[in-house]
Amino acid sequence: MGAPGAGVTPGAGDDPGGEWCRCGHGVNAAHRKAVAAFVALREEYAAGRGIPAGLARSAGAARQWVSDELALSARNLTERAAATRATWLDAVHRGTLRTLWGAVAVLLLGQALTAIGGGWTPHRTATLAAAVALALGGTVTAWRHRGHGGVLAPLTGEDHRLSTSRTVAAGWSVLTVFAVLTAVAGNVLPDTGPYPAAPGAADGALPGRAALAPPLLLALLAVSGTAVAARAVVAARVRAGRLQKPAAERPRAVDLFADDAGRADLAATQYLLVNAVVAALALTAVLGPPGLVRTPEGWAAAALVVVSAAGYLAAKCGEGGGPVILSVVRAREPGDLPAPIRPGDDIEIRGTGFVPPGARTPDLLARIVVRIGTVHVPVPLVPAPGGFSNPADATLTVPVPADIEPGPTEIRVITASGAETAGWTAEVGE
Repeated sequence: MGAPGAGVTPGAGDDPGGEWCRCGHGVNAAHRKAVAAFVALREEYAAGRGIPAGLARSAGAARQWVSDELALSARNLTERAAATRATWLDAVHRGTLRTLWGAVAVLLLGQALTAIGGGWTPHRTATLAAAVALALGGTVTAWRHRGHGGVLAPLTGEDHRLSTSRTVAAGWSVLTVFAVLTAVAGNVLPDTGPYPAAPGAADGALPGRAALAPPLLLALLAVSGTAVAARAVVAARVRAGRLQKPAAERPRAVDLFADDAGRADLAATQYLLVNAVVAALALTAVLGPPGLVRTPEGWAAAALVVVSAAGYLAAKCGEGGGPVILSVVRAREPGDLPAPIRPGDDIEIRGTGFVPPGARTPDLLARIVVRIGTVHVPVPLVPAPGGFSNPADATLTVPVPADIEPGPTEIRVITASGAETAGWTAEVGE
């Protein structure tokens, strides 16, 4: 069944639940218990225990039985995890509403504290009115998408992960709308604050901030265009088989600055950080006194956003890759003599991209199939301490079906994401 620990698939068993347990609010106790039971079963099979005595004499039969048992257990566990999704999404929906109105309360408190001694100004009234209007819009959006995570729904991609480009574009859109609403409210609302207005406090406020509108619009245009272009690039690469995007169980915060496997992504991280800093500067210009951020500084910040967006989009154009077969060899057990590939032998397919990032959970590993001639052969799951030794990203070991005709035989790998390799012709002997 393979050497224990050899070629263990990283991420497939590094923690008790793998990717099942990585959610914002955890899972219920029954699900955690089911995850622990699966891990215990996998470790038992990896140690060679629990296999029926009638199968222990045949390594191939034992391996296939263990693989089928683990695949069935993983499938049941995935169905149980899916049942918790509705509860989790409802919790996220309620949490986003609390966050929206909590932000309004924090803004009100900050405005009240800063007004002490200086007086309440029409600009403070305008910013509060704009914040309430945005919170109401967010509440409507959250209710409309309450079954899909509230306000997270527009930020989630087709692969059920939070999209960095969509999140950044949404953030700039909210900031721009907030600035526009503040300007409108400053023109139409009377000073209704509890403190007397400071003489001349609002003089020149709107003209001073209006000078920053062109840089703000440039930043919004850059990030919105990046979001549209990134989606088009990813969709085109997936359709062409040059990128694999297996679906995630649910969106996670780490998706914003990490790849599908949860590893830190430099392009996404810099894009997120640069836009967060520049957006904070723009928000300061909207909330603060006129002249706090000058027009040259605004243009420099907008140019930084454009450069960051270009780097992010360039990285999107070159990320990932499709599965590729580099060679096919007969899997030789210790003591075997060299021989050609024959029906019933195990073959080792060497290449890259067989297990794409984000597809390392057992249920997705069990979906990998090798087409040998006209026969589709599921890749057996071979447990090892802490994970699986087969399948792996660079190697797959499968048996050659007994009914394969001798001669040149085409071999293809179909990954869990549905991507298929180009054909590789191997000679099958009699």
